[in-house]
Amino acid sequence: MNKLTTIGRILYALPFAFMGINHFVMIDFYAGMLTSFMPGGGFTIILVGILLLAASISILTRKFVQISSYLLAGLLFLFIVTIHIPHLIDPGELDIQLVVFSMVKDVALMGGSLMIAGACESKKKLEE
Repeated sequence: MNKLTTIGRILYALPFAFMGINHFVMIDFYAGMLTSFMPGGGFTIILVGILLLAASISILTRKFVQISSYLLAGLLFLFIVTIHIPHLIDPGELDIQLVVFSMVKDVALMGGSLMIAGACESKKKLEE
């Protein structure tokens, strides 16, 4: 079971590292996703890239996993509230099916982050 948990942890964390790196490489692409009320433009995109990379590294190295998983869940919640829901209301030129898919994906990832944080909490209680 421990090997499966390790594989699952790695498979969960690596896409966040990839997405974090993409925030540095594809700033213009992500700028097109920002809604009008989100401040910072390129700075916000770089900051999100740093946060995604930090969460990924934390989960991969098993350092500060619980707090980084809670923060990652919060970041994903912010994506849902500030990006996906506004695009559902007014998709503009975006494909509505892609908007829905992206939102459902982030909801699932947020759930995974909360499960990881909860598992860390359970492990701490067992060790006490």
